[in-house]
Amino acid sequence: MLYIFDLGNVVVDIDFNRVLGVWSDLSGVPLATLQSRFSMDSAFEQHERGEISDPDFAERLCEQLDVALSYAQFTAGWQAVFIGVRPETLKIMQQLRARGERVVILSNTNQLHVEFWPLHYPEVEQAADHIYMSQDIGMRKPEARIFNYVLEREGVSAADAIFFDDNQANIDAARALGIHSVLVKDSTTVPEWFAAHGQR
Repeated sequence: MLYIFDLGNVVVDIDFNRVLGVWSDLSGVPLATLQSRFSMDSAFEQHERGEISDPDFAERLCEQLDVALSYAQFTAGWQAVFIGVRPETLKIMQQLRARGERVVILSNTNQLHVEFWPLHYPEVEQAADHIYMSQDIGMRKPEARIFNYVLEREGVSAADAIFFDDNQANIDAARALGIHSVLVKDSTTVPEWFAAHGQR
């Protein structure tokens, strides 16, 4: 069986309000104003596919938010999204691998984040057989092609894969391909699913 885990809010806790909070402090623009201006637009998606550079994305996002930030300030806020790992989920991933199951991470991400979290959370890479990152392969969830890419690379059928993600659109896309998919609502979802399926 192939177990596919999303990264953010599945293996590692994240909170985008932390990003906007740092930018608010640095720019003097109220947090609520930044929250109202922010959206995951086409530039956001292009960045996650690796189609535009980090500096270009920073410039576009600063324009969207109407804030004046240096690239260093932008980066300081961008990396503040990470809170910490979910140890119970990591433990399950390690247990799965120990009994011979295949465990991978499939994450919509970007170069800046890839430069950050592996250094701060090396245990994540140690708990996975492989990490598929959107910006490396030029695709992102919920595009069907990214799921097909992972299945093909892993040499398994959709029926032999289980996918954990916190985004309903990603879950729906995976289910449409026949992948058993579990919507992760909080840090208890993954441990409770494995306990209920007698896999702890």
